[in-house]
Order: sequence, then C-alpha cells, then structure tokens
Amino acid sequence: MNMLFAVGTLSILVAGCAKGNKDTKQQKQKTELSKQKFGQLEDGRQVELYTLTNGNKMEVQITNYGARVTNIRTPDRDGQMGSVVLGFDSLKKYRPVKTYFGAIIGRYANRIANAKFSIDGKEYTLPANDGDNTLHGGTRGFESQLWNANPMDNGSLKLSYLSKDGEEGFPGNVHVNVTYTLTQDNELKIEYEATTDKATPINLTNHSYFNLSGHPDQTVMDQELKINADHYTPVNDELIPTGEIASVKGTPFDFTEFHTVGSRFDQTKGGYDHNFVLNRTESDSLFHAATVYSPSSGREMKVFTTQPGVQFYSGNFLDGSLVGQNGYHFVQHGALCLETQHYPNSPNQSNFPNTILKPGQTYHQVTVYQFSNPGKNPAN
Repeated sequence: MNMLFAVGTLSILVAGCAKGNKDTKQQKQKTELSKQKFGQLEDGRQVELYTLTNGNKMEVQITNYGARVTNIRTPDRDGQMGSVVLGFDSLKKYRPVKTYFGAIIGRYANRIANAKFSIDGKEYTLPANDGDNTLHGGTRGFESQLWNANPMDNGSLKLSYLSKDGEEGFPGNVHVNVTYTLTQDNELKIEYEATTDKATPINLTNHSYFNLSGHPDQTVMDQELKINADHYTPVNDELIPTGEIASVKGTPFDFTEFHTVGSRFDQTKGGYDHNFVLNRTESDSLFHAATVYSPSSGREMKVFTTQPGVQFYSGNFLDGSLVGQNGYHFVQHGALCLETQHYPNSPNQSNFPNTILKPGQTYHQVTVYQFSNPGKNPAN
C-alpha cells in the first residue's frame, strides 16, 4: 500500500501520451483560434470567448471568466457534430447562478473538512460554503474570477490569474497559469502551473460535465465507464473522506472493467461523488485514468493525467432547472464529471499525497481528454 501514497507529487515532468508517431500531415496543421465578446462584468470589464478549431473541425470554446470550457463539439459515429459538455452561450447565464460548469477550480478543488487546515502549526480558517466544510476553494473561488487570456502562436490559449495572499483564507500570493491546447488528434490538453511566496495547499482541476450522447436532457446512466483504479477513498455523510484507502472489489465503485453508470447506481447513497485512487506508479507520466463510451452516439472519451486521483461525479445535484445551449434542460444525472485531482481533504490527512506548495517549488500537472468515435465500445 505504500506505493499508493508515494505518487502524485506537486512537481511532475510530463513526457506526453505514448501513442506512436503522429501523421506528418497532421503535424503541419495548426489549430485555429478566434475571439469574440461574451459579456461584461458589473465593473465594466469585458469577458471574451475563445474558439479553438483543429483540422478535423473539432471545436472547443473557452471563456476567460473562470477559465471555463463552455463547449466541446465532436463528431458522433455518423460524423454529425454535437456538444458533449454542459455550458451556456452567454456570460449572464453563468451569473449570478453558482455553477462550476467547465471551470478551473482552485485554490483547492473538492472539500476541506471543517473549513480549516494547519501548516507548520499555524491554523487557517476558510469560508464554510458546503455545510461546515469548504468546497472548491470557497465562496468565490477561481471559477468566479476573470483571468488574463494570452493566445499563443501555436493556437493554444494560456490563461493567468493572481490569487492574492488571504484570498478565501488561503495564505500566499499564488500565480497560476492554465494552458488549453487542442491537438490534431482530437485531444484537449490542460496544463496547470502555479508558484507561491508562502506555503499553501493547492489542488487544481477542470470541472467539465460530460454527456457523450450530445443530449444533456437525457441521463448518462447507459454510458459505459472504466476507471483504472483498484482503490477509492470512502466518505462520510458530508462527502469528506474518512482517511481509509479501500478496495473497490465487490463494491459499486469497481469500474476496473466497463460498467454502465446506472448498473449499480441504486447501491450507492445518493449517487457517485467519490475520489478514485489511480493505479499509477512513480514512473508514470500521463496515466490512462478513465474511459467513457456512449452507445447511442458511438463517441468515446479517454482521460490521461499526471494527477494521483480522479473524482467521479454523476451529476446528482442537477435538477432540470438550468437550460443550456440549444435549449436543453440539464436533467439530474444528465452528465458526469471526471475531475483529475489530488484527494479531497488532503491538507488534513497526513496519509494522503502531499498538496502543500512551498516557495521555490512549481506546481505542474497535465490532463488530456482524448475524443474519438469508434462506433462501438472497443472492449466489446
């Protein structure tokens, strides 16, 4: 079990997915990047929407409000394009309603118990915005901030944010960069970097909600999921990990082989909202964390990451009241999240991988979402 706790350090050198040599023609193609107005904040600052389009006509849209992915359009088995994430088509629909759709979450993704933690004997108190606990960085986390956007020559989009000392109770001035790259292999690569001038917890993720059918007014219960994790972190009634690293064998959390999301759903309490401990080793760079397949559309999504865990969330708190692009109502369980991350409440769990970033260190993590349309589940 010691190996489970040794992986997931804060600074990781990424070599990339080893999937063979890319086609020469594809290497010469360049992702196109365009910009348009998305809205205006109350203080007059303009919010932009950036569209990345590759040579296969796959399209990813990102706004600098919350560094959010608002749309991902990919082809189904018949070549028909459709959106596979929940999102809105204007800024005003993201405000004032509190949503995390597609956002970068920070400083600390997921939950911190009792809204407090200690570093070197000093206790820090955070806003309690989820019962007695802190969720996704507090009352006004990274998802509610306007990021600086810098389009890159290669078609990538780099977004930057300065989280000031004391923001939401966290210590240190933290400089964060998140770079989105859409490759010619239909991969959305997200690269995270951060530095600090005081020791502070950090755990960044992207909170996209996926429905590979292209119809978020329908549930994901028939979509097939595999997670490369033999263990998970059980939680209490407040969704705080108990500290145990438990085997998934014989439980509804065993996705080591493909299962539909709904096949054992009634055996969970309230649905899936749990961290899975990935079967990675210290030598892994990008690790194949999970695969999702939609029988109705033939779309497949593979997730690769340098992170030690992935939070599988089954859209339990969606209720149909929100209406997104194309007029779809976001029904309960109408999407799932696979948030690559460190474990929840790690600052208060000494046996979990370390999440404290110190001055002089660089936080560096990478996650890749790879999309394809094989038409049928490759496992069948």
